[in-house]
Amino acid sequence: MRDFVFAPLIRLLPVGLVALSVQRVIFGSHPIHDVHIQLVLALVVAVGAGGGMDRGAIAGFVLGMLSDASGDTPLGVLALAYGMGGMTAGYLHRFTTDPQWWLAALFATMGAAVGETAIPVVKTLTGERGWITTDLLVTVPIVAVSAGLLCPLMMPVGRWMMGVKRKKWKAMTE
Repeated sequence: MRDFVFAPLIRLLPVGLVALSVQRVIFGSHPIHDVHIQLVLALVVAVGAGGGMDRGAIAGFVLGMLSDASGDTPLGVLALAYGMGGMTAGYLHRFTTDPQWWLAALFATMGAAVGETAIPVVKTLTGERGWITTDLLVTVPIVAVSAGLLCPLMMPVGRWMMGVKRKKWKAMTE
């Protein structure tokens, strides 16, 4: 268990810091219909789609805490939401041994939709008002589709970051 959690942290934190920086600097200044692309969430759901539910949840929690610590949200809000998104993408990963790129992108899209929807729900549960609005009807699809489009690029990084090896098929012998 110790190697499962602590070994990926060595790679998870620097890659997460770079992703968070790119999200804040580049995607923060170029919104699409007033929606900022969530690169960190895209990385989290790519880890889940490529590595499974447990790795997606760990990446979501760690990168969510990193995002919480650098932003203005209460500590743990994004960690919970990103963890749910990574876990959802990883749960869908269970239905296939090694998903094709388009299937992994679909899993990432669904996971990002769950993660982005969870943010205002968690903020409302923590006592902040005014987060659940009709703007979610625009925000969630844009963030989810962008995460799905970024998934084929992010999945090799996510697999390396979490130490996931691709499954190898063995030839059946008689």
